[in-house]
Amino acid sequence: MTSKKMPPQKQADGSLFLLSAFSPVPGKAKRKESSSDGVRAADKVKKQVSNAGEDRAMLLGFTMMGLSVLMFFLLGIAILKPFMLSVWNEEANCTIIQTDIMDDWIDCSFTCGVDCHGQSKYPCLQILVNVSGSDYVAALHYNEEAVQINPKCFYVPKCQRDKNDLLDGVLDVKQYFEHKNDTPFACFHRPDSKPEDVILIKKYDRSVVFHCLFWPTLMLIGGASIVGMVKLTQHLSLMCMLYCNSPREEPGSMTPRADSQQSRTRKDEKTLRWRSNSHTTNTI
Repeated sequence: MTSKKMPPQKQADGSLFLLSAFSPVPGKAKRKESSSDGVRAADKVKKQVSNAGEDRAMLLGFTMMGLSVLMFFLLGIAILKPFMLSVWNEEANCTIIQTDIMDDWIDCSFTCGVDCHGQSKYPCLQILVNVSGSDYVAALHYNEEAVQINPKCFYVPKCQRDKNDLLDGVLDVKQYFEHKNDTPFACFHRPDSKPEDVILIKKYDRSVVFHCLFWPTLMLIGGASIVGMVKLTQHLSLMCMLYCNSPREEPGSMTPRADSQQSRTRKDEKTLRWRSNSHTTNTI
């Protein structure tokens, strides 16, 4: 039996078809490799950019910002609100007219331990002043709390068991104001609602409010600066590492690679044709 031989032209065409089908496409392969390499490099760079020191700095910055917000909230309730709602806003000059210790002492209670409580009395110091720009006499008090606790006395000393110590403290205050008999000093009053009472100092003045706003604001700015600097450092490191790891191809380098691939394909085609022709001649 004679076996049927394939025509040489068809055999060559089939071999060329198989060669072209299994030969890699240079552009797509390069694009896939470059894209996968770029993704891996970016992931690797992102992992390398963040380290323990930067994480601690970020945590410190966010903690500072959180504490500053909490300080704003607490100080706003405890200090800023009473300052804004204070009615002792009009400042004037006061001159001492009379300082006297009242005969009737005021009852008070003290504590000397966990389960120790006692009763005592303290002397009431009364100071009368003349407010500048007015013809009336007013009672001087230390601050707003003294007006609310006892409107007759200048201040309320800390209650103690020893009454002599309380009296000595009140006498020292009385002597201090007696030296200011003709010297005007600053005071605060309410001429519309309570002209008979004036205070020496405000519990929460502008300096206290300034410190309550300054230090939390400084902490907030410091925390935001730390977070911003860490983010900027990470971004610059990421850009630098991506630039350093990216493949640098010189101009005209892509063309020789394509030409070399095409020339290699042509050589393979010529070799395949030569083999098919030689095989045909041998069979004949």
